[in-house]
Amino acid sequence: MRCPFCSAQDTKVVDSRLAGEGDQVRRRRQCLECNERFTTYEHAELTLPYVVKNDGSRVPFNGDKLAAGITRALEKRPVGTEQVEDALNRIRRRMLASGEKEVASRQIGEWVMDELRALDHVAYVRFASVYRKFEDVNAFREEIEQLERELPPEARRQQLDLLAQDGTEE
Repeated sequence: MRCPFCSAQDTKVVDSRLAGEGDQVRRRRQCLECNERFTTYEHAELTLPYVVKNDGSRVPFNGDKLAAGITRALEKRPVGTEQVEDALNRIRRRMLASGEKEVASRQIGEWVMDELRALDHVAYVRFASVYRKFEDVNAFREEIEQLERELPPEARRQQLDLLAQDGTEE
């Protein structure tokens, strides 16, 4: 590894530790010429599968596009950046674990909805409404009713009634 300070070729590793969720190695290095220290990160370079879109076209996986969609659904919701990153990493791991060279965009969308359902129900309904192309209020109502059936009783008590007629909580 070349020293970023003096460009010398000889450096030594002083310390190595796992970083991130264990999928990176953080290394502290020291230049043998100028004695400056710096940090490098090492991770496995894995090729994510291609995404097969609804029209049959195949495109390389774009993590930025995935992150933008999730972020848009979570806009103004109380979900931390770290939780979003964890969800994105879980989706990437699912793609890799599939072992396939191609993954349908529909499958990725379902994984996103699984993650959003666990993170924030409002964001889930936002994403699902666009993803599943809800046509009317009844489609929203059905999705919300499905969510309510899946909620444990204590979580159900903490949720606001999204369909209350008078705007009060139950």
